[in-house]
Amino acid sequence: MKHFFWLLPLTIILSACPFESNKPLDASPTQAIDTSLTGYWYGIVKDGSDFFGIEALDIKPKTDSLYAIIRYGKSIKGDMILPDTAYFTGFLTYLNGAPFMNVMADVVVTERDKKGKIQVKNQTVYYIGHIKMQNDTLSVKMITEDFTKRKFYKSPEEFKQTVVGYLHENKNIFDDQYQLSYKRIKKQ
Repeated sequence: MKHFFWLLPLTIILSACPFESNKPLDASPTQAIDTSLTGYWYGIVKDGSDFFGIEALDIKPKTDSLYAIIRYGKSIKGDMILPDTAYFTGFLTYLNGAPFMNVMADVVVTERDKKGKIQVKNQTVYYIGHIKMQNDTLSVKMITEDFTKRKFYKSPEEFKQTVVGYLHENKNIFDDQYQLSYKRIKKQ
């Protein structure tokens, strides 16, 4: 049985979880940094229950095609305030002309081997979000874990073709309830 201990990318997952892939949409970053995405972004997230969160994204160029993403967050549930900071690397892939961010996260996986001993492994997983810029607003829609029952892909091309196929068939692959919007602000 696997247990994932990880910090969530770009979101605090509320009612649904993002799809976690073993492959990105592209084998390596090929798109140059889009400077309109860089900066400090602020958002308030609410899922319709009593849970809401405050988060900020600090997006900077890491290389000419990779982004360094720091997610600062505080979530509030009842009378508890939970601070949360996470560090990610991302890169863009365009599908049918639309930008998708491949967010890489390093996770620690624990599982029991055949003898019952706990094994601890590090692995990289990918979360995919459709992004849209309009004026000073960055909108993010994460691919939901319900988009397919398949969890592992042999290649990025195979994963990309699956996503493109669903988009071509006009199937909704995004979490409808939980979408994120951020406003660009000056970092204090």
